[in-house]
Amino acid sequence: MQTNLADFVRDTPEGKEAEAILRKCVHCGFCTATCPTYQLLGDELDGPRGRIYLMKQVLEGAPVTTKTQLHLDRCLTCRACETTCPSGVQYGRLLDIGREIVESRVARPLADRLKRKALAAVVPVPSRFEPLLRLGRRVRPLLPASLKAKVPQVAQAAGVWPAPRHPRRMLVLAGCAQSSIAPDINAAAARVLDRLGISLVQAADAGCCGAVRFHLNDHEAGRDDMRAIIDAWWPAIERGEVESIVMTASGCGAMVKEYGHVLARDPHYADRARRVADLTRDLSQVIDAEMAKVRPLVRTGVPRRLAFHAPCTLQHGQQVKGVVERILAGCGVTLTAVPDGHLCCGSAGTYALLQPELSKALLENKVAALQSGGPEAIATANIGCLTHLQGGSAVPVRHWIEIVDQLLGPSPD
Repeated sequence: MQTNLADFVRDTPEGKEAEAILRKCVHCGFCTATCPTYQLLGDELDGPRGRIYLMKQVLEGAPVTTKTQLHLDRCLTCRACETTCPSGVQYGRLLDIGREIVESRVARPLADRLKRKALAAVVPVPSRFEPLLRLGRRVRPLLPASLKAKVPQVAQAAGVWPAPRHPRRMLVLAGCAQSSIAPDINAAAARVLDRLGISLVQAADAGCCGAVRFHLNDHEAGRDDMRAIIDAWWPAIERGEVESIVMTASGCGAMVKEYGHVLARDPHYADRARRVADLTRDLSQVIDAEMAKVRPLVRTGVPRRLAFHAPCTLQHGQQVKGVVERILAGCGVTLTAVPDGHLCCGSAGTYALLQPELSKALLENKVAALQSGGPEAIATANIGCLTHLQGGSAVPVRHWIEIVDQLLGPSPD
């Protein structure tokens, strides 16, 4: 694609990166075939190719309009287009650049601005999110149906977290919403890894990975969250006490693996950010490497007919494909077929709250696909997908590590 970037961006780091990405696009259109919003709306501007054209116009100095903002807002950032693209176009990174410029030039309506500010102020901060979640549970019967579906009915208690006892240790991200909504996910991961001779430790000050604010176009606040995470982890990394950083939420994993890129121009954090990104592994990658130890621990008598929802952040963002499925199969699970498994469920971080109609349509399609094989339960790998699917599914939805924890017997020690 030929480009002629405007003076305001041409010689900036963002402009140079955007130009390199744009020049890779050959307009082939393969991306539209796997774009969830294009499939729903049938509008070229609600597919990756059309959005790339809109962003090219912005970068070349064309007037920025609310229409441009709308079509960029409707993107889920699922990155299915990146998986499909034969030219290796890094659409997600281009979208970050384009959205930031559009955000600075188009004033949003007051209600939209307030909603986004509230999400940015509450969701990444457990001390604010958790009390509001408790309040939401109390008034849940009074909430509108769309909001009621977002509030889990029952508070989940964290199970036992084994004390560190193994020479092999790994850090795990406490997270923001997950630590309030489903604290047993990390505890289950700790129990499974403990059986495999690995102690999972959690840094007290490591909260939000930065994805919430970053993807709400408040990039600097998102970077501040990333710096705080790095500061919380760095002492243990610097002392060589941990061999990896484990992500139990694939959305967080996709973000943390990008730290080296996002903080590349920060002279104080660039090196540490790259080191953190290099150490980061999805939980499935850790368990998969230990399957020889897992298989002898599998016990019988546990429901084993499951549908697995592969989050976009796992299969497209991190390009980790088929690994959870291989682990579950190795534990004796029968996985039911899921048509169009590459498509997004409509959660996409705060998307379900900001684009409720599109999100609901995607949820209905995804639940129908997941339930089509008659599973006893649905497993997934991301807290956002989990809560979103729970709001629309008649079948129980759980994190896959909780199911593996249930399938394994006691530690051989």
